[in-house]
Amino acid sequence: MKRNLGIVGLIAGLGFVGTASASELDVASVTGLIWMGICCALVLLMQPGFALLESGLSRSKNAVNVIMKNFADLCIGSLAFWAFGYGLMFGDNPTGFFGVSDFLVKPEDGDTALNILYQMLFAATAATIVSGAVAERIRFIPYIIGAAFIIAVVYPLFGAWSWGEGGWLQNLGFVDAAGATVVHSIGGWCALGAVLALGPRLGRFSRKGAVRDIPGHNLPMFALGSFLLWVGWFGFNGGAAVQDFSNLGTILLNTHLSAAAGVASALFFMHLLKQPVLMTTSINGALGGLVGITAGCATMTPGAALLTGLVSGGVVVFGTTALLKLRVDDVVGAIPVHGMCGAWGTLAAGMFYAPDMFSVYTMVAQLIGIVAAFAWAFPLSYGVFKLIDVTLGLRASTQHEQRGMDYSEHYETGYADFINAGTTHQAKA
Repeated sequence: MKRNLGIVGLIAGLGFVGTASASELDVASVTGLIWMGICCALVLLMQPGFALLESGLSRSKNAVNVIMKNFADLCIGSLAFWAFGYGLMFGDNPTGFFGVSDFLVKPEDGDTALNILYQMLFAATAATIVSGAVAERIRFIPYIIGAAFIIAVVYPLFGAWSWGEGGWLQNLGFVDAAGATVVHSIGGWCALGAVLALGPRLGRFSRKGAVRDIPGHNLPMFALGSFLLWVGWFGFNGGAAVQDFSNLGTILLNTHLSAAAGVASALFFMHLLKQPVLMTTSINGALGGLVGITAGCATMTPGAALLTGLVSGGVVVFGTTALLKLRVDDVVGAIPVHGMCGAWGTLAAGMFYAPDMFSVYTMVAQLIGIVAAFAWAFPLSYGVFKLIDVTLGLRASTQHEQRGMDYSEHYETGYADFINAGTTHQAKA
């Protein structure tokens, strides 16, 4: 009873504060702050989602290493973005290409602080996309160096073009509400560069090019991680509504419809191609739908969002097949899900832009942004990881890859089969 009275008193107090202020703007500001705080928490929830997804699709001997990469790129990347990336992305931008202020940024108010946090978590997402693609054979410290560069330079510079005040893509009318290209395609194309610099896992392809499956050790973990990503996406896309809450319901509905349509489409195309109905591909269809709707979540009708998801599921199926034929070893399917579906979703945002559907000008602006993202992120990522390879060594040795990255990089594991091996190693050391 006392608890209920306390809640009633709190509500009454908030109502009094709102009445005393006599300002709708103040109420809207508080509402926006609360919603952005919720969105930050939901976007952060995507990080354990990525960790579960990536470790579940990896072999047990690499599970700790995969989670360590996710944990470290979030933490190290957050510091790099706060110190340098935020200024490049959102600082004063006289040229339209990069910011020149707000390094080591000190927020002046709660709105600015929450925006920094929100954008920091977006930046970490872009780097985490790379983590899954290169799993099971990349050394830990060289990976962290590459991820920090992506978060501090690659991602924020493209973000300055698209979202920064006066960015040249923004001035063209480029539409990307929550980052289908700014976050996901940039992350996907960085993943492609890193994978090509690194090479496939041992035994992934035969000398004649035949594909050998390397199944993950825990598919229920992968599925749980994907569900967490789906939940987190409501904050990822929902933050686009902070300036206009009247559109929030449509954004969230579009997000869910596109994800569901991505699964339905993936199932259809697997059946059409007479492929096994794989859970991994089906769930990646949902993730592809979520990526695809990210650009146009705030400016599409639900019908257009459904169509976007249906195409995204097909992009996942055919994109995954094409990469295997090209002998590109992407452990989790990050390149088709994030890179390719991000590009499709960005084009769809121009095609189905509700105020002016099928505008040639808008679609051209979208295509310019898509091409610019690939031309910027892929060669730069490839060059950076190649440079790391030449200077520090990027890839684990054959022996370490065979033993597992948990043992060779961290000397610890969450699986009993390797405890004795790790203890022996430490004893010898």
